[in-house]
Amino acid sequence: MALNLQGKQAIVAEVNEAANGALSAVVADSRGVTVGAITALRKEARANGVWMKVVRNTLAKRALEGTQFECLSDSFVGPSLIAFSSEHPGAAARIFSAFAKKNEKFELKTAAFEGNVVDAAMLATLPTYDEAVARLMSAMKEASAGKLCKTIEAVRVQKEEQAA
Repeated sequence: MALNLQGKQAIVAEVNEAANGALSAVVADSRGVTVGAITALRKEARANGVWMKVVRNTLAKRALEGTQFECLSDSFVGPSLIAFSSEHPGAAARIFSAFAKKNEKFELKTAAFEGNVVDAAMLATLPTYDEAVARLMSAMKEASAGKLCKTIEAVRVQKEEQAA
């Protein structure tokens, strides 16, 4: 489908706005995946606060210029599906990884977090906020009060030494 200049500018602005409000991004190749499967993926992504779109490579590169996801420019080769996570950094990677396990032809190209290209599998395994709090609470529960006090004291002493 041919796009006029205003259509291209609108797409670039839309992708740029999504990128500026995102915590992480994932780029994938969806060649060979059925429309029904992609529709289900889009539905799951929306439910998890993930914005995704198939964008022309040149438009995607332009949209990401000047954002923290400019590092993804080299991954825009062939058909590209880009997703931005706005609520949790690992949401898009987690959804795409699970989808790739069910659909062999769906291929994760790359991911970015805080301006750096990262492994999508690592990003997918990041704990959610609730999981991280639960882990912290269980670790604190396991540690005895004495160990906790000693640890806090050691941190205080270490910071005092660094300040001096």
